[in-house]
Amino acid sequence: MANDNCTIKLIVGLGNVGSEYDHTRHNIGYDCLVKLADKYKITLNPEGKFSGLLGRGKIEGEEVRLLFPTTFMNLSGRAVGAVCTFFKIKPEEVLVLHDDLDLNPGFMKLKFGGGLAGHNGLKSITSSLANSQNYYRLRLGIGKPPSGEVINWVLGRPSSDDQKKIDDMYEAALIGIDKLFTQGLSKATAAINGFKPN
Repeated sequence: MANDNCTIKLIVGLGNVGSEYDHTRHNIGYDCLVKLADKYKITLNPEGKFSGLLGRGKIEGEEVRLLFPTTFMNLSGRAVGAVCTFFKIKPEEVLVLHDDLDLNPGFMKLKFGGGLAGHNGLKSITSSLANSQNYYRLRLGIGKPPSGEVINWVLGRPSSDDQKKIDDMYEAALIGIDKLFTQGLSKATAAINGFKPN
């Protein structure tokens, strides 16, 4: 990998399991992972011992695993920790795709380490990685609720206007992840962080 000191071996998409959660704001990490899997023809299969759907394939010639934890969001670390332990993947080789209230719909940020912003999935993952926050996150914007009622907001579905922005963001995210594997971290960060939805 052309890297800027970045080698990704595991990409995790966060969400909740069950049809009632399909395409909700809280599941956009998983939705983005599915699009990534489709692009690179990586099949996600149930893996009970890893508490998730796991796939293995290549992105631009580099072997990578894709994981959707099939626990609820606040137990996501169970799957991440199990996969990292079994395959000897370090925290700094992990990229987590997740929803973010602090970014408007369609905006995204690639970052390494830092705070957890109250995200229960990230809290669980950090705990499972011996309390290391030294992993990459792709923060996918869902915006803040107008009323301040966070639970109903994240478990609800975006408006049609917001969904269009989110769909455009997914396309840009896949391009950015491609750059991460081909051109390195700085080019990927510039592409992802600089994206603005129409």
